[in-house]
Amino acid sequence: MNKNKNKLKLLLLVFVVLFISGCVSRLEDTDGNVVVEPNSGQTLTENILCRPTDPSIIKIYEENDIDLEELPSCKNFTPASGGYEGIWTSIFVKPVAFLIIFIGERVGNYGLAIILATLVIRFVMSPITKKSADQSEKMKKARPDLDEIEKKYKSKTSNDRDVMLQKSQETMAIYKKHGISPASGCIFSFIQIPLFFAYYQALMRIPVIYEESFLGLNLGTNPSTAFSNGQYYYIITLVLLLITTYFSFKLTGSSAASKEQEKQMQFMMKIMIVFILFAAFTFPTALAVYWITNSSFTIYQNIMSKRRISNDKKI
Repeated sequence: MNKNKNKLKLLLLVFVVLFISGCVSRLEDTDGNVVVEPNSGQTLTENILCRPTDPSIIKIYEENDIDLEELPSCKNFTPASGGYEGIWTSIFVKPVAFLIIFIGERVGNYGLAIILATLVIRFVMSPITKKSADQSEKMKKARPDLDEIEKKYKSKTSNDRDVMLQKSQETMAIYKKHGISPASGCIFSFIQIPLFFAYYQALMRIPVIYEESFLGLNLGTNPSTAFSNGQYYYIITLVLLLITTYFSFKLTGSSAASKEQEKQMQFMMKIMIVFILFAAFTFPTALAVYWITNSSFTIYQNIMSKRRISNDKKI
């Protein structure tokens, strides 16, 4: 178990090192104020990857001394554009940005491109995420046996090393019986974090995305700005984001080894959902579309895992 924890810590450390090597830089005026596109309320990014096409946005960048001539047009952008910008940007952010632009240029809508690019990435990652989902379902099947072990050793003192060793051995025997690898259930969580930030940074650095709309919603507008302008129909993004987040967390957050751990996880899940909901008020529609699509795929994958494992048990 300690080896698994050390591996997870190492994975987290690697992610942090990669992440700090590249980030979104907000565009600021001469007074140090963050520049916002007046119509959509979108916060503009200084280190954009390609040139915007909207004349009003181009004017804003030029007024703030950003040389757009050095940038490629978005339709000509490639992962090699702009040269090397560190491991994080060059390996994660730029390829994601290229995929979104590549699809967007062919389907003619960047909202649809975000959905399709998200699905492409999730399908590529599915061998890993499928294993994580399967582990969660197997843990549910093993829960009665694990509860019996907890009940058996409930009255035992945790200071008795031999007793705790015996408990650990019996627990590992249950894991082996059900084909459970404790660390693999956490893999997707660690993958999802850098994927989210890569997608976020890619979306923030592609200016043409925020020049378009999807299903009547401006991709650059966030619910907070929309509500202040009387556009209350943007609440649909919050509702869909809340629903998909809740069910994706509910389906993936049930791999605790004991009822006590399950209660703790349920509490943390509720805190996370509330936090994400409040944060979503500042999510541009483009990011909300990604989040909703990603969460929906997670729900689908976990439902499929549940059916598959149930069928295996019958066989």
